[in-house]
Amino acid sequence: MSTVLERLRSGTGVLGDRWRALPGPARWVVLILVAGFFYLLPNMAIPGIATTESDWPTTLFTVSYYVLLALGLNVVVGKAGLLDLGYVGFFALGAYTTALLSSPDSVLGTKWGWLPTVPVAVVVVMISGVLLGWPTLRLRGDYLAIVTLGFAEIIRVFATAKPELRGQRGFGEIPHPPGQKSDGMPLFGVIDARPYYWLGLSLIIIVIFAVRNLDRSRVGRAWVAVREDEEAAEAMGVPTFRFKLWAFAVGAAIGSLSGVMFAGQQGFINSRNFDLFFSILVLAGVVLGGSGNIAGVIVGGALIAYLPERLRGLSIAGQDAYEYRFMFFGLILILVMIFRPQGLIPNRRRTQELKDREKEVTVGE
Repeated sequence: MSTVLERLRSGTGVLGDRWRALPGPARWVVLILVAGFFYLLPNMAIPGIATTESDWPTTLFTVSYYVLLALGLNVVVGKAGLLDLGYVGFFALGAYTTALLSSPDSVLGTKWGWLPTVPVAVVVVMISGVLLGWPTLRLRGDYLAIVTLGFAEIIRVFATAKPELRGQRGFGEIPHPPGQKSDGMPLFGVIDARPYYWLGLSLIIIVIFAVRNLDRSRVGRAWVAVREDEEAAEAMGVPTFRFKLWAFAVGAAIGSLSGVMFAGQQGFINSRNFDLFFSILVLAGVVLGGSGNIAGVIVGGALIAYLPERLRGLSIAGQDAYEYRFMFFGLILILVMIFRPQGLIPNRRRTQELKDREKEVTVGE
């Protein structure tokens, strides 16, 4: 087992070195080819990968909004080092903003299309991220985690108890995204999930470019400083509180995009869609893939959405083992974390930190 792990570690390191050694134009060619492959993926039936017990394009759409959530949470957890257990609250606020503005069930009486609700939802959720962060970001570690967990539960309980938010009855007839096929039929319907997946993939690409640009800016460098040592960053003149608010606002905006997309595809939402387990699962995807590394977070977010669907057709000794799929899913997560604690595709800085800790333990012994 140790030999296999060493080969995996060296393999990911070699691939990373080769990628960084490529000239700029070659990188763009590779990225375009990879993006083209993923746009064609819903039309492919790859043996051993395509899900057999559920619709393949629908599974891919589920993967797309989980990846989008993981990218947003990675800004908060992986970049700024803030432990957020209530990220589903931002996802829920984005979905409810769309429902309140567009559903016939809304008490507001506004029947907007899906597209105009997108910028409104992003602004509303960004403001909520700032309002949550302003009194709470002076806390750290476990205390911050407890506060954010409470925020998510407040959103869920409020949506259940408040008559205007309709609790478990929910909002129906939420409009789908606009667009038409060549024959005049709506592009986004209830049968074919491929357009929703393509929409999600396009948003993922936009978010990746935006987050990468932030990484290379003063904001990204400040996030790294806050994550590594907040006291040292403050001593060097970094306004840490302001940049932590930036992280919460940016993460909230990305989470709202996922919520708006989810509401537009489902056409119906209620308070049961946004339980605490959802937040924990997204956080598990960030850690599983490699906190702080965009490629790793994408892989982690995709796996936590894909594996439960892939295990739907699980059978043991010829017997249906559907009820055990989450047990096997949990075992997979445990094994990865035991043998790959830095994540599947770790951040280089995180990998070096773990190596330094291993050396300290060895010296101490």
